[in-house]
Amino acid sequence: MKLAFIGTGKIIGDALFAAAPVESIEITAIFARPHSRGKAEAFAGEYKIPEIYTDYEELLEKTEADTVYIGLVNKAHYPYAKEALLHGKNVILEKPFTGFYEEAKELQKIAEEKKLFLFEAITVLHNEVFDEMKKNLGKLGTLRMALCNYSQYSSRYDAYLEGDITHSFDPEYYGGALYDINVYNVHYCVGLFGEPKDVEYYPNIGPNGVDTSGTLIMKYDGFSAVCTGTKDSDSPGYISIQGEKGWMKIDSKPNIADALLTTYVDENVKEKVRDAAGAMVRATKAEHFKAPEKHHRMTQEFADFARMIDEKDYETARKFLEESVTVVGILEKARTKAGIVF
Repeated sequence: MKLAFIGTGKIIGDALFAAAPVESIEITAIFARPHSRGKAEAFAGEYKIPEIYTDYEELLEKTEADTVYIGLVNKAHYPYAKEALLHGKNVILEKPFTGFYEEAKELQKIAEEKKLFLFEAITVLHNEVFDEMKKNLGKLGTLRMALCNYSQYSSRYDAYLEGDITHSFDPEYYGGALYDINVYNVHYCVGLFGEPKDVEYYPNIGPNGVDTSGTLIMKYDGFSAVCTGTKDSDSPGYISIQGEKGWMKIDSKPNIADALLTTYVDENVKEKVRDAAGAMVRATKAEHFKAPEKHHRMTQEFADFARMIDEKDYETARKFLEESVTVVGILEKARTKAGIVF
């Protein structure tokens, strides 16, 4: 895969570092708006990137790259991705995929018609821990609850309180906790359980109408998934899935999961006791899974993208894209029902 990076923000620095050791990726170009050319030159020097562009159309027409990674503000995802697809380039879009469901469906249609690859850069889908969760789900029996929490005090929240509104807290640029933070929780649930029957979102709304935090409830047959995401407060993150015969839990922020504990009933032991609270305690088995250490949390997704493109693995890519489009639909439904306007 020959890859061009679009943007010069913090996420581009992370992405360049993450992709650098992937041998199947050749980084050929970087794009910056004219006033940010200096940042692009610094990245080009550090990562030996041969081409620098400040005109996006020119990059799409001249670069040897077959794929672009778009790490711009949320509002720019759709127009930049559409233009790249129309120029015959594969596209990797930073999360959230798009701000609107119809935009996501349109991009999907263009990619399918042109036989191009279109991905969302969401680390959840490229993590051995998530793969292990899918393998272990059946051990939990009938599912009864999913509890997901990704809370972190934003580095830009103090400025927001002072009236300095950055893109991540601006509804005009599709900011807010649901699209920026809770999107990880939603991907876990859709990846494990599929599309929910209904959703409700209960946000804490800031003075400019953006959700600084909130809880999303997704309704499934027999259980609910409760997903909390905050940018205005902090607490330890986790993903906890409960069934009638066991539970599994990630004890970390959802986007950097590196370990999973799965505990389920030992059917060979029939004796039951009660604990101090009067609850029945069943004999259980515990399985601990630890993922191999990675160069960066985003490295595996870049390796996966390169493999799918180089091997023309359209079927796996289609499944990833279907999930991303479904998640956009959930986010949009939750946001509009809560009265948050983009």
